Amino acid sequence: MIMNDKIRSREVRLIDENGENHGVVATLTALKMAQTADLDLVIISPNQDPPVAKILNYGKYKYELEKKAKETKKKQHTVEIKEIKIRYKIDTHDYQVRVKNIKKFIAQGNKVKIVVMLRGREMQHSNLAFDLVKRFLTDLEAESIIIEKRAQLEGRNVTLFLAPQPVQ
Repeated sequence: MIMNDKIRSREVRLIDENGENHGVVATLTALKMAQTADLDLVIISPNQDPPVAKILNYGKYKYELEKKAKETKKKQHTVEIKEIKIRYKIDTHDYQVRVKNIKKFIAQGNKVKIVVMLRGREMQHSNLAFDLVKRFLTDLEAESIIIEKRAQLEGRNVTLFLAPQPVQ
C-alpha cells in the first residue's frame, strides 16, 4: 500500500474518513487534511487517473483486511484425495468397512482413490481386481458419486478415482 509521504502523484481523488467524496485535490492538501485528522492518507485504487486516496486509520484498515481474509479462508473447503488400498483377496467384513469409509469420505466432499494392489502371480488374475472395483461401484450406486477416472491397470495396481457429485 502506498501511503502518506510515499504518494508520488500531484493530485488524488480524495475520500475523507466519513466517506465523503472531495473530488480531485492536490496531494499536499490531502496530506494536510489527513494530518489534522491524525490519520493516514492511503492510496486505495492506484490504477485510476488520478489515483483514489482515502483518509483512514491504516492500522485499523490493515486489521480489518486480515480479519476478512481469515473469515473467507475459514469458510473454504479444500478437497483432499483419500486413498483406499486393498488386495483383491479381501474378506467380506473388511470390504464393508472400506465401503463405509468411502461413503464417509464422499459425504465430506473429498475425492477417493481406490487402489487394488496385485503382487507376484496375482498379476495374472488382474480381472479379479477389476471385478472387485465393479463390486465397489455397484455397492456405491446409491451414493451421489462421479467416476472421475475409470479403473485402469497402472503397473501392479488397479486404480479408480471417485468424486462427490457437484451441488447445484
